[in-house]
Amino acid sequence: MKQLKGFKLGLVVISSFMAFSALAAPPPVVTDEPHDEPHDEPQHLLSISDGFVRADPSAPLMAHDAAVANIISDAPFAKVIKNLAESGRGERLSANSTTDVWALGNYAYTGTFNGPCGGDPDAGIWIWDVHNKTNPEFVGVIPSPTGSRTNDVRVATMGAGDILVHSNESCAGGPGGYEVYNVDDPLDPVHLASVRIDDPNPLTPFIFGPVEDVGVHNLWLFRQAGNDYVAVTTETAYGNFHIYDITDPANPVRVSFWGAEELLDPGVVASGDFSRNLDAAIWLTSGFGASQNKFLHDVTITADSTRAYLANWDAGLVLLDISDPANPQVVSVALDPANGSLDGEVNSHSVWPSEDGTIVVEGEEDFSAWEATVAPGNVTFGNGNPIPGVMAATSTGDAFEANQTGNGGFVTASSVEVTSGPLTGSVFGANEFSGNNFPLGEGSYAGNFVWIGQACNGDTILNPLGAGDIAVVRRGACSFAEKSVNASNGGAGAIVVTNNNPNSTPWSGIRIWNYSDPANPVLASIFDTECSASTAPGGNCDARGTYSSHNVLVETSGNRVKAYISWYTDGVVVVDVTNPYAPVEVARYHRAGAEFEAENGGIQDIWGIYKVPNEPWIYASDRNGGLYILKEYGSGSAENGKD
Repeated sequence: MKQLKGFKLGLVVISSFMAFSALAAPPPVVTDEPHDEPHDEPQHLLSISDGFVRADPSAPLMAHDAAVANIISDAPFAKVIKNLAESGRGERLSANSTTDVWALGNYAYTGTFNGPCGGDPDAGIWIWDVHNKTNPEFVGVIPSPTGSRTNDVRVATMGAGDILVHSNESCAGGPGGYEVYNVDDPLDPVHLASVRIDDPNPLTPFIFGPVEDVGVHNLWLFRQAGNDYVAVTTETAYGNFHIYDITDPANPVRVSFWGAEELLDPGVVASGDFSRNLDAAIWLTSGFGASQNKFLHDVTITADSTRAYLANWDAGLVLLDISDPANPQVVSVALDPANGSLDGEVNSHSVWPSEDGTIVVEGEEDFSAWEATVAPGNVTFGNGNPIPGVMAATSTGDAFEANQTGNGGFVTASSVEVTSGPLTGSVFGANEFSGNNFPLGEGSYAGNFVWIGQACNGDTILNPLGAGDIAVVRRGACSFAEKSVNASNGGAGAIVVTNNNPNSTPWSGIRIWNYSDPANPVLASIFDTECSASTAPGGNCDARGTYSSHNVLVETSGNRVKAYISWYTDGVVVVDVTNPYAPVEVARYHRAGAEFEAENGGIQDIWGIYKVPNEPWIYASDRNGGLYILKEYGSGSAENGKD
């Protein structure tokens, strides 16, 4: 792969406040806490013990919401659907590798997720020349720091030129924070600064444990009164929203921070009061349903740079007045778990307002649907795993718990297959652990299946293991690694971890809010697709698919307001929200089938979305396949090319 020529480095490292030991931001993981699910970012899973709250640095922010739409899309599933057509393709065939996409002028930029991690020549921000929308050309990589991933990227014309910022999240012990580049010449980026971020609360080490050099997940560039700024979503414990002045982009200076804890107790961090801060920590981990946390995920700032919309997970959708960037003020909180979700989840993940601010679209995220019948995906072992392992659905565990011994067979990276014993002929879907797992790859591991229970420290091993047996355990109560070590100590040569949720829930969609009165937002409606509203795979809904909404962008054109949503396996979905009480799907790009999967490097998995303002061009990033450039048509079919 190409490396960019003439890389210029002008390194400035900035640490915020106190230097604590690292709370590493790992790749997205699933841990063994009840209801923990894979997610697109490493965030905080906090537990309370002896009056203190401690951080688990290996755990993600859990995603488990179930929004049921007032309107469910009935769009057909075909290669060309409702007014969107593929114009060009920037190929990057690497499973689960491509993240967000952003564009400026004739260049588009895509990030890198888990694989490859920083240090690999393919890891970092990929730069695409998109002068020709039918034939985008890959022109180079801005390498990510060794051991880190570049999840988010933003680029905009600022006072100092065309500025690019990208996030860092540790995926192999690398740094967090963010990087700043000048991309006046996209073929020759100039590195200006590295920013490292610690928790801004001096009491954090005594409540959460040390929090230093944390990851950044999302960013937003904006200009105000002649100064340039970047808003940053941090993975700190307190104050997840930071604003940096980057008027001198080689010397970023933090001017403020704000966190959802201020909704509970204004001034709590500044007070220095341990009891108040402990109460706030407990509140931050006490949300709705299974995903009980209130940490910030994403931010969008208005065109006039005076308002910031914060998708603050179970704290809801927070609107801040940032007319004075040094002093953010709360305008309102949009939160309606009773009507916004069938199971009471919130999971505010992404947000974008209409041009006049009267309509705001909020995206949810949910990776925990179909729990009983489908093996959780994107599952990652922590440290210290002595044997290979796979994750299987609840139905797998139920079968083996009812037939605990006497079964033989093998496991592969995608299945658990029984060839002898009471369960002969049974084949259960599975997903191989990544991270520190010993990979099965294209191979398999054969042996006798033995049900041993939860296999946490102190638990009784329910049935004796013979040398080389395959231990079957139930998820919950302790980490995957702890189960793996205990199974290995008992003699097992491999482990099957089975899910523990007996119910299947839907995925998640979008909420549309009426912000006619910004101080008192009203939930207008919810929109889901057919598959995001389903509680089990089947029909149009591929069991391998992910049907959560992900990122959203809203554009106002004349008297119409449309939301453009990256919807993983549902592709790109466009919803007319001009009447926020009656959203209507007006376009979709969805591909499926063996031919497409071969072209794409896997099932459709659209992560990022960017639309060129006032033009028909849409950039979409597919985690498996790279960059797609789509063209939106007017009334009629894109297949017919009608304008």
